[in-house]
Amino acid sequence: MFVPKYAQNNDVAEIKAFIRQNSFGILVSQSMDKLIATHIPMEFSHDDSRLLGHVSKANPQWKSFERDSNVLAIFSGPHAYISSSWYDHENVPTWNYVAAHVYGTARIIEGDELYQALRDLVNRYEAASSTPVSIEGMSPSYLRQSMQGLVGFEITITAIEAAYKLSQNRDQKNHAQIINELDARKDTGSRQIAAEMKKRKF
Repeated sequence: MFVPKYAQNNDVAEIKAFIRQNSFGILVSQSMDKLIATHIPMEFSHDDSRLLGHVSKANPQWKSFERDSNVLAIFSGPHAYISSSWYDHENVPTWNYVAAHVYGTARIIEGDELYQALRDLVNRYEAASSTPVSIEGMSPSYLRQSMQGLVGFEITITAIEAAYKLSQNRDQKNHAQIINELDARKDTGSRQIAAEMKKRKF
């Protein structure tokens, strides 16, 4: 991923927190002569060294892991259009955004490993439910049948990079004006980007 110097973020803890908050990502892999991408949730392992997820067995992407285990997981956060009419000088419009790329090698997981990954995923997202379901609460026969339709995977992380493009290349006056304009908008993305900019204001 091309990241301008001013937009680079090397705070691994912050990047991992961002990925946790935006865990529905895009998994990209190479299959023979083409790229394959799937939109799926991916979660960190307990030691943060791996990403865990699963795809439908009907999805041919899992077969690519056996031929070339190198994969890329893309996680996107808030983004917003930045109008150059907000500056006090002539310039071009742009886009502010937050995104992270995780590179690694994938391997298929089965049995207890897959069960644990599914349990952790369900428990995380059911935590806010008023009547949460759990893997443990499902009948063994139904769970076994459901797992047969899935292929689990584990990505051993080799590199993480992130872009926090938040108008850091603007002076204090223009930076503040961009925040004001974004705050005045009603869409969630603009307001979230304004909030991220405030964290890093001059």
